[in-house]
Amino acid sequence: MTLKVLREVNILRSMTVKGLRGKYIEVFGEETRSCNKDFLRKRIAWRVQALAEGDLSERACQRAKELGNDADIRIRPQICTLISDAGSPSLRTTSYTFNPTCDQRIPMPGAILSRQYKGTTIRVMVLEKGFEYNGEVYRSLTAVTRAVTGSRWNGFHFFGLRNGKTKS
Repeated sequence: MTLKVLREVNILRSMTVKGLRGKYIEVFGEETRSCNKDFLRKRIAWRVQALAEGDLSERACQRAKELGNDADIRIRPQICTLISDAGSPSLRTTSYTFNPTCDQRIPMPGAILSRQYKGTTIRVMVLEKGFEYNGEVYRSLTAVTRAVTGSRWNGFHFFGLRNGKTKS
């Protein structure tokens, strides 16, 4: 490596990201998407050295193109900008509110509710739409408790699911 190239590479160590991005445009002739200081330093140092001492051989360039065609390229997506009423670009942000349609006292689907009743353990699996008990699907916990007890009980009270808290 020549002394001139070595000096340029050493200067890169003290440059900011903004300065490195400007230098990148200078040596490559195009803008970079990267803001990673180490990556920019290495790429610019390689390019400065390649310009001073010669680039890769034709055979190496051809092989690199072959490898590049087979590789999956990961590129960071560009930020979408919109022009606001003031005339300046603003970032587009989409926000969603989550409004659950089910009762907050019911656990997530796949959860097992269990309770001891008259010496037997009652196990009920929570489904997307309903509850499974003994191979049958019921629309509500109250329907399950009616099948278990033979009388009308509040299903949340029976399984201890009042106010989103389990029975302790």
